[in-house]
Amino acid sequence: MNIRLLALGMVIALALAACATPSPNYGYGGSSSGTCYDCGIVTHIDVLSSGREAPAATGAVLGGIVGAVAGHEISAHTGGSKGNQNIAAVAGAAAGAFAGNAVQNRVAGDTYEIHVRMDDGRTVVISQRDLGGIAENTYVRVVNGKVVLR
Repeated sequence: MNIRLLALGMVIALALAACATPSPNYGYGGSSSGTCYDCGIVTHIDVLSSGREAPAATGAVLGGIVGAVAGHEISAHTGGSKGNQNIAAVAGAAAGAFAGNAVQNRVAGDTYEIHVRMDDGRTVVISQRDLGGIAENTYVRVVNGKVVLR
């Protein structure tokens, strides 16, 4: 009986050991050096202006107008009462203003070229729309073509 219990314990221990997984690598080398192949220091940031200028609230105003008209018309054509048409117009204006502002920021916003000296000696230049707190001499990681704080 004790041998069966011991054998059962060994089978369970082997099964649990087979289920164990090593911790993920996250871009670190398998050597003992601990080099992060996708990490580095920002050496320089270039600001590239889009060259497109528009008054600050143009996108929000135009989007609000289009949204209000669309909301009112959709409610009118679906049998909404006058009160529902007004509510739909206000909701459409708010959604349109939000969307118009987002479109304007995407089109007229600056782009940043971030120069990163990687830990392995390479230099990469990544182009992205936002810095997200990144500045020169910041230790960062390049993930999916985007520079992020580490």
